[in-house]
Amino acid sequence: MLEAVKVALDPTPIQERLLSSHAGAARFAYNAGLAHVKTAIEAGEKPEWSLYALRRWWNANKDTLAVDADGKTWWRENSKESYNSGLGSLADALKNWSKSRKGERRGRRVGFPRFKAKDSATPRFAYTTGSFGLVKDDPKALRLPRIGRVHCMEDVTGRVDGARVLRMTVSCRAGRWYAALTVERADPTAKRTPKGGAVGVDLGVKTLATLSDGTRVDNPHTLRTAERRLKHAQKALSRKTKGSNRRRRARARVARIHARIADRRRDLLDKLTTWLAGTYSDISIEDLNVTGMVRNHRLAKTIEDASFAGLRRRLEYKTMRTGARLHVIDRWYPSSKMCSDCGSVKAKLSLDERTYHCEDCGLTLDRDLNAAINIMVAGSAPETLNAHGGDARPAVHQDGRQTPAKCEPSSRATGVRLGADGRKTVLQTRTN
Repeated sequence: MLEAVKVALDPTPIQERLLSSHAGAARFAYNAGLAHVKTAIEAGEKPEWSLYALRRWWNANKDTLAVDADGKTWWRENSKESYNSGLGSLADALKNWSKSRKGERRGRRVGFPRFKAKDSATPRFAYTTGSFGLVKDDPKALRLPRIGRVHCMEDVTGRVDGARVLRMTVSCRAGRWYAALTVERADPTAKRTPKGGAVGVDLGVKTLATLSDGTRVDNPHTLRTAERRLKHAQKALSRKTKGSNRRRRARARVARIHARIADRRRDLLDKLTTWLAGTYSDISIEDLNVTGMVRNHRLAKTIEDASFAGLRRRLEYKTMRTGARLHVIDRWYPSSKMCSDCGSVKAKLSLDERTYHCEDCGLTLDRDLNAAINIMVAGSAPETLNAHGGDARPAVHQDGRQTPAKCEPSSRATGVRLGADGRKTVLQTRTN
């Protein structure tokens, strides 16, 4: 299996300038290749934009492209891998645009690649060949060709743990340089399966996660808590003169605030998913259509801040490590509208109703806890079909059904109802 190991670098001032030079070389090769492709398209030709074709073109023209004002070529100052990584990014972007245009790519439509600007593009380059990677007998260092030994902020050799390093991507975020190593290691084999039993997890914006056993994980609202500082920093940035040193420092301050928000969110999701995967043997979650949910502009910012997709992605690979099973419930399953005691489904349930009251059996329960119990029951049922998912674009199907939002239809004739009342005839659950 492939795994990513990301570490923070601690370069010297000279190494920082070399890192920036390599990132600029990758951006230059990307822009030069894109200009070549656009010129050919505008001339009515059919250019070749595969990685190997772009590399052949670059090698044939680099002596005339990478030239300074004095006519001196400068491409030898950087590793050839920096140029190859820029051309590789361009090849991937053009391939995604072509597939999206032909309808062969899932998801949103991808536009034609645009040129990368120095001020807005993330400094990034990669190594795929050469003597890069770990340094023998030096656990806190990495070897970068043409740059040398770069100190790391942690024991990168221990984190790689003998795996084979295939690729190393170096990038800069909020003024700090990182190295992401793609390593290949054997598939994980869990020593023992967690003994916590089955649990259902209902995700929300007020309470990030509500478990079927009553455990609650509050949503820290990382963006909302830092929004005041972010607003002041962005206002100060807007008042600075473009190109000035004060504007550069103001941009760095805004970037650090954004990085702090992302780090706090990532820390919470990592701790939560690690605890879930190491405690419970069967974990059930919903297949939420986040793209449809964020169309509610009153909740869009909060939903994006909660990062439901990030939580599910972490659970998928962490359950593989611990031996736990992850059940993904069909997004059409009415977990919030169904009574966890008798199985009756309400026709409507507004978002402001935080307590579920069943009119048939009289059950009164917290709304999120009721949904978590239903999710656990659906995940523990035997599987017959895979979750069909749903489209991510605002549309109406040919049979009149609407695009899923949460998605919990109340009047869908073809829907399947899963409850605790033993009427589980057709079950739609996906497990890994």
